[in-house]
Amino acid sequence: MTFVSAAQSTAKHSTGFANYCNRFGVAVLLVAAADFLFYGQPAGITVLLFAILIAAAVVAVHPAAFSDGRLWLKPAALLVALLPLAETVSPLSVSTGLAALVVFALSVHRRLRHGIARIAGQIALFLMAAPVRFAGDFIRWRKTARRLGGRRVRLAAAAVWVMPLTLGAVFLALFGAANPVIDYWLSLIDLMKLINLIELTRIAFWLFVLGGVWAFLRPRLPRFSRRMSRPSHPPADAQPIAKPDRHVVEDILFGKAAILRALIVFNVLFALQTGLDATYLWGGAALPDGLSYASYAHRGAYPLVVTALLAAAFVLAALRPGSATSADPLIRRLVYALIAQNIMLVVSSILRLDLYVGIYSLTYWRVAAFVWMGLVAAGLVLIIARIALQKSGEWLLSANLATLSTTLYACCFINFAALIANYNVDHSYEMTGQGIPLDAWYLRSLGPGAFPALDRFIDHQGRTPAAGAVREIAGMRASDEGWYRGVQQNWRAWSLRDWRLLRHLDSRGPLVIPSPAAAEPGR
Repeated sequence: MTFVSAAQSTAKHSTGFANYCNRFGVAVLLVAAADFLFYGQPAGITVLLFAILIAAAVVAVHPAAFSDGRLWLKPAALLVALLPLAETVSPLSVSTGLAALVVFALSVHRRLRHGIARIAGQIALFLMAAPVRFAGDFIRWRKTARRLGGRRVRLAAAAVWVMPLTLGAVFLALFGAANPVIDYWLSLIDLMKLINLIELTRIAFWLFVLGGVWAFLRPRLPRFSRRMSRPSHPPADAQPIAKPDRHVVEDILFGKAAILRALIVFNVLFALQTGLDATYLWGGAALPDGLSYASYAHRGAYPLVVTALLAAAFVLAALRPGSATSADPLIRRLVYALIAQNIMLVVSSILRLDLYVGIYSLTYWRVAAFVWMGLVAAGLVLIIARIALQKSGEWLLSANLATLSTTLYACCFINFAALIANYNVDHSYEMTGQGIPLDAWYLRSLGPGAFPALDRFIDHQGRTPAAGAVREIAGMRASDEGWYRGVQQNWRAWSLRDWRLLRHLDSRGPLVIPSPAAAEPGR
């Protein structure tokens, strides 16, 4: 009996080690593909192609996934999530694609939990464990090798590749003899040149990619997360320890009476702030001497959002499901009033920021602030829904994560560089005679997406007496376009956004650099 158990254990470990070897072979192929697509090359459509290769490898190393009749739904959902990578390669689109690949890998291996909040936790744990996943599995390999016998494992691993490599070499030689094109390709192989390509940075790149793709081929979450998910049950005969003093303090400081008074005070304070905003921002009343609308708007935008978040945290703590405060009708009405005032507070913050942008132009951080304030307002609405529908805290977290994910996914398709550049050009002093002068150097730092807006600015300035002042900007703009077109000659850098921009540049024709004499009268 013992002999049979030992044999079964040995067979199990041998099968597991063989699976490791298969996964390692697939990982090596992915590393080779990454070297061809990325090393020393611009990033573009290649990021989407590599993500698809990883997804295909995940399915290939898990044959049981093919038994699922609805398997096609998972690749279809993954393809939709990866569409931002076809639009453009940015930190946001890469993050979206990475999260989608994590969910896909866990789903194919049937390790994905239900619920958006739990899935978000799994993604975070996966990314935390990914850098050390390969090292941990390598240690397990060593233990397996000691258990089965190191020589036996090494011989088995080598024997697996004898037949494929031998027959592969024979077939390649036959094809080379039969096909002059293949024979020409083989003659181009220079072993010394290939050896010279091996350098420390390239090896570091290989190891980085190997560690990254390995986490997807063996999607495992840290074991401590599974231990934490198991509730610890106290013994049946254990008696709860009474702490009367502590309960008395909690009832006094955070009880129903304290929360009721706090809600009354908070509503009064928020009503005062809302009234001031209604007077000065919405009503257009004159501000006190020495205070401009720009300073009024700038000083209040971000602190008010923080105030709304603190108020939302207080509401969540005060109206815990099943508590005495959540059942009190007066407290619930006061909470609804407080949240409504918080929503008005966020709307006022958005208006403040809009006024500030109208005076001092638009930047990436200010666009992010608009998006963030909108998410805060949506979160406050979801808090009202949670209280009214008597939902759990996990429901609220999942709803907020769904709103955040949808917003970020939509932002992947928005060309913020073009949006910022067009707004700043259209509202600049040179174009409207109001506001501040255009910061053309900032627009240039936005990248190729700002080319059309800069072109409109240069064309407009070329028809004014100040044409000579933009010669340097126009020269740098032409140089940037030359560099950009050179990069786009490499197919790896292709994306839908770049394709649309190149079509616009081709239809516009060569950029005309204005001369100082172009706008002089009588010329």
